[in-house]
Amino acid sequence: MTVLAPFDGSPLAETALKRAATFGDSWDEQVVALTVIPEDPSFAVERGWIDDDSAFDLDALGEQFAARVDEIAPEATFRCEVPDDSDVLTATAFDDVTRTVRHVAAELDVSVIFIGTENAGRISSPVTSVGSPLSKDPQYDVHIVRHAD
Repeated sequence: MTVLAPFDGSPLAETALKRAATFGDSWDEQVVALTVIPEDPSFAVERGWIDDDSAFDLDALGEQFAARVDEIAPEATFRCEVPDDSDVLTATAFDDVTRTVRHVAAELDVSVIFIGTENAGRISSPVTSVGSPLSKDPQYDVHIVRHAD
Protein backbone atom coordinates (compact mmCIF):
# COMPACT_ATOMS: atom_id res chain seq x y z
CA MET A 1 0.00 0.00 0.00
CA THR A 2 0.95 3.63 -0.37
CA VAL A 3 0.64 6.76 1.75
CA LEU A 4 -0.15 9.91 -0.20
CA ALA A 5 0.62 13.47 0.88
CA PRO A 6 -0.69 16.17 -1.44
CA PHE A 7 1.96 18.87 -1.24
CA ASP A 8 1.44 22.55 -2.04
CA GLY A 9 4.39 23.92 -0.10
CA SER A 10 2.30 25.42 2.70
CA PRO A 11 3.37 24.94 6.32
CA LEU A 12 0.44 22.56 6.88
CA ALA A 13 1.40 20.51 3.82
CA GLU A 14 4.98 20.33 5.10
CA THR A 15 3.74 19.03 8.46
CA ALA A 16 1.45 16.55 6.70
CA LEU A 17 4.40 15.27 4.64
CA LYS A 18 6.52 14.84 7.78
CA ARG A 19 3.73 12.88 9.44
CA ALA A 20 3.16 10.80 6.31
CA ALA A 21 6.88 9.95 6.23
CA THR A 22 6.79 8.91 9.89
CA PHE A 23 3.68 6.82 9.28
CA GLY A 24 5.14 5.24 6.14
CA ASP A 25 8.34 4.35 7.96
CA SER A 26 6.42 2.84 10.89
CA TRP A 27 4.15 0.75 8.69
CA ASP A 28 6.73 0.06 5.96
CA GLU A 29 4.62 1.77 3.32
CA GLN A 30 5.79 3.81 0.37
CA VAL A 31 5.20 7.55 0.72
CA VAL A 32 4.32 9.65 -2.31
CA ALA A 33 4.30 13.43 -2.15
CA LEU A 34 2.01 14.72 -4.88
CA THR A 35 2.06 18.26 -6.16
CA VAL A 36 -0.69 19.27 -8.56
CA ILE A 37 0.00 22.40 -10.58
CA PRO A 38 -2.95 23.71 -12.59
CA GLU A 39 -2.01 25.58 -15.76
CA ASP A 40 -3.31 28.78 -14.22
CA PRO A 41 -0.78 31.52 -13.40
CA SER A 42 -3.30 33.31 -11.15
CA PHE A 43 -3.65 30.14 -9.06
CA ALA A 44 0.15 30.01 -8.66
CA VAL A 45 0.25 33.68 -7.65
CA GLU A 46 -2.63 33.21 -5.19
CA ARG A 47 -0.85 30.25 -3.56
CA GLY A 48 2.39 32.24 -3.28
CA TRP A 49 4.27 29.97 -5.66
CA ILE A 50 5.27 32.85 -7.92
CA ASP A 51 5.13 36.65 -7.83
CA ASP A 52 2.75 38.66 -9.99
CA ASP A 53 5.58 39.63 -12.31
CA SER A 54 7.26 36.20 -12.47
CA ALA A 55 7.01 33.91 -15.45
CA PHE A 56 4.75 30.89 -15.02
CA ASP A 57 7.05 27.91 -15.65
CA LEU A 58 5.58 24.49 -14.82
CA ASP A 59 8.95 22.72 -14.96
CA ALA A 60 10.62 25.22 -12.65
CA LEU A 61 7.75 25.00 -10.16
CA GLY A 62 7.92 21.21 -10.25
CA GLU A 63 11.67 21.31 -9.57
CA GLN A 64 11.17 23.70 -6.64
CA PHE A 65 8.55 21.43 -5.09
CA ALA A 66 10.71 18.33 -5.69
CA ALA A 67 13.65 19.97 -3.92
CA ARG A 68 11.51 20.98 -0.94
CA VAL A 69 10.01 17.48 -0.65
CA ASP A 70 13.50 16.01 -0.73
CA GLU A 71 14.52 18.31 2.15
CA ILE A 72 11.51 17.33 4.25
CA ALA A 73 11.17 13.63 3.45
CA PRO A 74 14.08 12.28 1.36
CA GLU A 75 12.61 8.77 1.43
CA ALA A 76 9.39 9.95 -0.24
CA THR A 77 8.76 9.65 -3.93
CA PHE A 78 7.89 12.97 -5.52
CA ARG A 79 5.25 13.16 -8.20
CA CYS A 80 4.07 16.28 -10.02
CA GLU A 81 0.88 16.34 -12.06
CA VAL A 82 -0.75 18.94 -14.26
CA PRO A 83 -4.52 18.40 -14.40
CA ASP A 84 -6.02 17.54 -17.76
CA ASP A 85 -8.08 20.29 -19.32
CA SER A 86 -11.37 20.17 -17.52
CA ASP A 87 -14.38 18.93 -19.46
CA VAL A 88 -16.62 20.62 -16.92
CA LEU A 89 -17.29 24.25 -17.80
CA THR A 90 -17.75 25.22 -14.15
CA ALA A 91 -14.66 23.45 -12.83
CA THR A 92 -12.22 25.51 -10.82
CA ALA A 93 -8.53 24.98 -10.28
CA PHE A 94 -9.44 23.46 -6.89
CA ASP A 95 -11.82 21.02 -8.59
CA ASP A 96 -9.02 20.05 -10.97
CA VAL A 97 -6.58 19.56 -8.08
CA THR A 98 -9.07 17.43 -6.15
CA ARG A 99 -9.90 15.33 -9.21
CA THR A 100 -6.18 14.79 -9.90
CA VAL A 101 -5.43 13.78 -6.29
CA ARG A 102 -8.32 11.30 -6.37
CA HIS A 103 -7.11 9.86 -9.68
CA VAL A 104 -3.56 9.39 -8.38
CA ALA A 105 -4.86 7.93 -5.09
CA ALA A 106 -6.86 5.33 -7.01
CA GLU A 107 -3.96 4.57 -9.35
CA LEU A 108 -1.56 4.01 -6.43
CA ASP A 109 -4.04 2.06 -4.28
CA VAL A 110 -3.50 4.52 -1.44
CA SER A 111 -4.27 3.40 2.11
CA VAL A 112 -4.00 6.83 3.81
CA ILE A 113 -3.95 10.41 2.60
CA PHE A 114 -2.28 13.00 4.80
CA ILE A 115 -3.91 16.36 4.00
CA GLY A 116 -2.40 19.58 5.21
CA THR A 117 -3.63 22.36 2.99
CA GLU A 118 -5.17 25.65 4.09
CA ASN A 119 -8.67 25.27 5.49
CA ALA A 120 -8.59 21.46 5.44
CA GLY A 121 -10.60 19.91 8.20
CA ARG A 122 -12.50 22.96 9.32
CA ILE A 123 -16.16 22.53 10.08
CA SER A 124 -17.12 24.68 7.13
CA SER A 125 -16.26 23.55 3.64
CA PRO A 126 -14.56 26.49 1.97
CA VAL A 127 -14.16 26.53 -1.78
CA THR A 128 -10.43 27.05 -1.37
CA SER A 129 -9.68 23.68 0.18
CA VAL A 130 -9.18 20.27 -1.36
CA GLY A 131 -9.46 18.80 2.15
CA SER A 132 -13.21 18.58 2.40
CA PRO A 133 -13.93 16.68 -0.83
CA LEU A 134 -10.97 14.35 -0.32
CA SER A 135 -11.95 13.55 3.26
CA LYS A 136 -15.38 12.38 2.08
CA ASP A 137 -13.95 9.63 -0.15
CA PRO A 138 -14.38 6.21 1.52
CA GLN A 139 -11.60 4.59 -0.54
CA TYR A 140 -8.88 5.53 1.94
CA ASP A 141 -8.33 6.81 5.47
CA VAL A 142 -7.62 10.51 5.86
CA HIS A 143 -5.29 12.20 8.34
CA ILE A 144 -6.01 15.90 8.49
CA VAL A 145 -3.26 18.20 9.72
CA ARG A 146 -4.75 21.31 11.30
CA HIS A 147 -1.64 22.72 12.96
CA ALA A 148 1.79 23.19 11.43
CA ASP A 149 4.81 22.08 13.45
